[in-house]
Amino acid sequence: MSTASTSPQKLGFIGLGIMGAPMAGHLIAAGHQVFVHTLHKYPEAIAASPAVRCDSAADVARRADIVFVMVPDTPDVEAVLFTPGGVAEGLSAGKVVVDMSSISPIATKSFAARINQLGCEYLDAPVSGGEVGAKNATLSIMVGGAQATFDRVKPLFDLMGKNITLVGGNGDGQTAKVANQIIVALNIEAVSEALLFAARAGADPARVRAALMGGFASSKILEVHGERMIKRSFDPGFRIELHQKDLNLALSSARALGVSLPNTATAQELFNACAAHGGKAWDHSAMVRALEKLANFEIGQTPPAKA
Repeated sequence: MSTASTSPQKLGFIGLGIMGAPMAGHLIAAGHQVFVHTLHKYPEAIAASPAVRCDSAADVARRADIVFVMVPDTPDVEAVLFTPGGVAEGLSAGKVVVDMSSISPIATKSFAARINQLGCEYLDAPVSGGEVGAKNATLSIMVGGAQATFDRVKPLFDLMGKNITLVGGNGDGQTAKVANQIIVALNIEAVSEALLFAARAGADPARVRAALMGGFASSKILEVHGERMIKRSFDPGFRIELHQKDLNLALSSARALGVSLPNTATAQELFNACAAHGGKAWDHSAMVRALEKLANFEIGQTPPAKA
C-alpha cells in the first residue's frame, strides 16, 4: 500500500470555487496538512478547517510537496503557475504539480515542460462529475503524466474520485476531458430535443423520461439533467460559460487537427444563444431554453389545442 494513503502529507490546493472547495475538503478530512490559496473569499468550510491559508501561490508551493490547482481556464492556470508570486517561484526539485482544471491540451504540454525544467513532475488531471461529484468524492479523473508520478498521487485522487484513469502522457488527460465535454454537450442537446418534442406533442415529459430511463436511451444526462429541464431547476452545478470554454477548446483543437465536429459546433451555438439571453451562469442543462425559444414553447406548458 502506498504511504500516501496512510501517512499525512503536506499538500497544497489553489482555487477554492464550487469544485475546488469540496475537493480540498476531502484532503483535509483525510488528515493531510493542506496549504490553501484563493483570489476570492475563503469558503466557510475551508476557513473553519485546519487548512493553512497562504498569501500567494508561491507560498503554497514552498510549503507543500504536492500542489493541486483547480481554476477556470487556461490563462488562469498559466497565471497561477508562472506569474510573479506563482507556483513555479516556490517550487523545489522533487515536488509535484497537479492541474485539475479543464484547459487546453496544447498549453498543458508547454506548462508541463516548464515545470519539468525545474526538476518537478506534472500531472494534468481534469475531472468530470460536477459539484455533486466533487462533494461526494465520486469524480471521474482523467490523468496525463508519468506512471510513477501517477502512482504517487493516486491515493490522493482516491479521496476525491472513483473512476481514475491514467490516459497517457501530459496533455492526454486534458484531451480526454475535451472528449468528455463533447459527449456531455451532445447528450444534453439530445435530451432537450426529446423532452421538448414529447411535451409539445402533448405527452407528460416526466412520464416520458421515466419510460426512457428503462431503455437504451437511458443516460446520466437523461436522469439528472432531464429532471432539471422538467422541474425548471437551472441553478448551476456546471455553468454554461464553463461548458462554452470547453467546447471552444474542442473546436479550436479540431480545427488545428483538420477534424470536423459539426454537432459540437451546433451545441456551442445553442449555448451561445443562452448566453445572449443572460444565461451564461445557468446550469448547462438550460441549453433546452435555446431550443424552447426556437419552438416558442416550454417544457411544462400545455400545448395549444389542435385546429
